[in-house]
Amino acid sequence: MVSFRKIAKTALILVYLVIVAGAVVRMTGSGMGCPDWPKCFGYYIPPTEASVLEWRPNKKFEKGQVIILNETLQVAKEDIITSLKFSNENWEQYTKHDYAIFNPWHTWIEYINRLLGALAGLATLILAFVSIKYWKNKRQITILSWLVVLGMGFQAWLGATVVYSVLEPVKITTHMLMALLIVALLLYIIFRVNKEDKRISFDKNTLVLAVVALIFTLVQVVLGTQVRQFVDDQIDLVGENAKNLWLQDPTFKFYFHRSFSIAILLINSLLAYRIITLKLGHIKIFWVLFILTVEIFSGIAMYYLDFPFASQPLHLVLASILFGVQFYLVLDALKPKNSLKTS
Repeated sequence: MVSFRKIAKTALILVYLVIVAGAVVRMTGSGMGCPDWPKCFGYYIPPTEASVLEWRPNKKFEKGQVIILNETLQVAKEDIITSLKFSNENWEQYTKHDYAIFNPWHTWIEYINRLLGALAGLATLILAFVSIKYWKNKRQITILSWLVVLGMGFQAWLGATVVYSVLEPVKITTHMLMALLIVALLLYIIFRVNKEDKRISFDKNTLVLAVVALIFTLVQVVLGTQVRQFVDDQIDLVGENAKNLWLQDPTFKFYFHRSFSIAILLINSLLAYRIITLKLGHIKIFWVLFILTVEIFSGIAMYYLDFPFASQPLHLVLASILFGVQFYLVLDALKPKNSLKTS
């Protein structure tokens, strides 16, 4: 029988895959690839050709399916077979937004993102049902597991609002932060059921530094989503091929985001120095330093090398992984196996 901890780890991996897919969606500009939700152009499996979304005589449409007509989305009111002429009586205009463009690549990239989200949601639901066995002895694990399910449901609703708002920046940022909250909940569940003796020593100042470093990363993620929105706006202005112009005349947020990375590097370096000097046993600090180094270089590459291929999603995914490793490090620092008294 698969252990509860393995199920939790599987759910965590799937959530991270959703984050990766979301990053690819943003990199390719596929956020509106499916203009409706939860279906995609009214289909459970979206079309691959524009002809499917065109009105034609003697064509069968099921209730809820969508066509693009005169740069608008029209939704079938009921199951119909079209006559020789278009009839407004059988169709109603989609009113959530006025975006009516079909790009098969964008559609399927967004659709795969949604499929991964559904798979992650199923994994967390299985986790919640299995967690019932902890209700008597470790009730908190059961409660947290069901909170993850609720969080995934709320995240799905947030995803719908992002589509309905036509990718409003505030909603995109909230969507990302909710994903990190779900990651944190799953990591805490994994931590609570972990029975390994890590032989980590307690040090109050190390705990404080770890918490501050985690907060700094969260702030940087929020700033990064704002910078990303600025880049998206520039792409709309100068085009996808003019990468050298994407960061011309950047806003203050960009400069703050770039400079703040120095503070993040310093706080994590100080944390690492203390952990290594006092021999506290936090092995994950080496992962933090490695991920942080790659993260900084990916940021440098985007600015000085005009956004190399996949540098943007890599930058976002590394930030989310960095958050996860730092969060688990904080958990280890909170409840170590041994105690080392330091001043």
